[in-house]
Amino acid sequence: MVLAALLGSWSLAAEEPVDLKTLNRIKAEAFQDSQVMDHLFYLSDVYGPRLTNSPGHRAAAEWVVKRLESYGLQNVRLEKWGPFGQSWKLNHFSAHLLEPQYAPLIGFPLAWTPGTNGVVTGEPVLAPIHSEADFAKYRGKLKGKVVLAMDPKVVAMITQPLAKRWTPEELAARATVADPAHMGPMGPVAATAATPPIDREAAAKFKQATYQFLKGEGALVVLEYGYNGDGGTVFASSGGSRDPKDPVPPPVVALTPEHYNRIARLTAKNIPVKLEFDIRTEFLTGDTDSFNVVGEIPGGAKKDEIVMLGAHLDSWHGGTGATDNATGSSVAIEAVRILTALHLKMDRTVRIALWSGEEEGLLGSKAYVQTHFAVRDTMERKPEYEKLSAYYNDDTGTGRFRGISVGGNDMAKPIFEAWLAPLRDLEATTLAGTTAPPTKQPGGTDHTSFTWIGLPGFGFIQDPMEYQTRTHHSNMDLYDRVQPGDVMQGSAIMAWFVYNTATRAEMMPRLEPPKPLKAVSTGVNATN
Repeated sequence: MVLAALLGSWSLAAEEPVDLKTLNRIKAEAFQDSQVMDHLFYLSDVYGPRLTNSPGHRAAAEWVVKRLESYGLQNVRLEKWGPFGQSWKLNHFSAHLLEPQYAPLIGFPLAWTPGTNGVVTGEPVLAPIHSEADFAKYRGKLKGKVVLAMDPKVVAMITQPLAKRWTPEELAARATVADPAHMGPMGPVAATAATPPIDREAAAKFKQATYQFLKGEGALVVLEYGYNGDGGTVFASSGGSRDPKDPVPPPVVALTPEHYNRIARLTAKNIPVKLEFDIRTEFLTGDTDSFNVVGEIPGGAKKDEIVMLGAHLDSWHGGTGATDNATGSSVAIEAVRILTALHLKMDRTVRIALWSGEEEGLLGSKAYVQTHFAVRDTMERKPEYEKLSAYYNDDTGTGRFRGISVGGNDMAKPIFEAWLAPLRDLEATTLAGTTAPPTKQPGGTDHTSFTWIGLPGFGFIQDPMEYQTRTHHSNMDLYDRVQPGDVMQGSAIMAWFVYNTATRAEMMPRLEPPKPLKAVSTGVNATN
């Protein structure tokens, strides 16, 4: 009966052979001889944070090159792309409430904002700016002041756990096709929505206009609270531009909202307050190009065909980039280590890529796919376009893999079902995204740079853990928030999927390539 049940769950094995002996070897190597937390230690504790093109990012990339070479990978290199623009580095930060009573302040400066040119002290001014009409209200009143540029935040008590794993019911819901009546732009949900969509471009322009107004008024330091979090966890990223031609903002610091609110309350009650800051940052204008880390395990009979796996190596600077995305990078490194340690014979070449510029808009992977595979505007295909079987990506924190999304490529569904069937003991069971729409623009993470040009790119479904509540782009994105068993499990599954893709008789099925975005040489106007 047990055998019959197993055979039933693997009913697709006749069409998609499953090598359980190799799977057993992969699991044993991943769990009994794991090095994934050692990879993560170096990427986060030693080299993190890894803002693109910063010294920490380059040192981490050079370390990865040496580690991949030690596993026997070939053609390991830093592959240049660009331009990225100037990088930025935080060298020192201290912030203190001096009066009416001393207290250290929890926070960090925003990327691409300047330092204070030494220790500075000043009085705070509560000056929340909601529109450019507010500029007149504060003109002439901010010189030499520490400006609190936001309304105080209402801090709610936390009543739910910060960490979460998907329940079976939630996973089933993710795998279920949504009601088509609610999916389109004219569906009932969209038609009755009370909140209009945010114009992110307009919001960014207003933010920069506000910073330039405050700088012109002579603000000493601008204070904000992070866009998420409280209780000492600060979520924040950039306040300036990587384009050296853009104007530089004033020093901008994100604080935990409890500290921000205390300063605001004291100021509102006219209690004398004195703040002290010592911020040292550095704009790095030397090399405006960036790089991806690339290496290969050469294939056998079909070595000109490629299977790719990867993650982004860059991070923000508030923490050490442990769960975003040293976890994904470490899992990808560990997956290729497992494949080489077991000396597995694979027909296709396996290529790992660790991207840069992901945090600024998937820049590294977008540049790579257009250099190697196809230019998106014209959809002019390069020779490697027909040679890529699939790309697998890891970029959702420390949570264990619970399945995979096919991203609208429902032809991959029966294949992945066969590969997932023997992973039930690892709780990887879910296959989602069979009706997902085509990728209009890359977004979210790097596998969408591949689907954007019509290539099979896949992202794994992971337990959310504390990703959105504690670690993502925050000062608590640290080694200790990573769950070792989860990244071991992810390493095994990524190695398994890559192995199957590299050894199956046919390449992975793919959708029709998208139409060019711009007119091509025939003079025909193309739309998408």
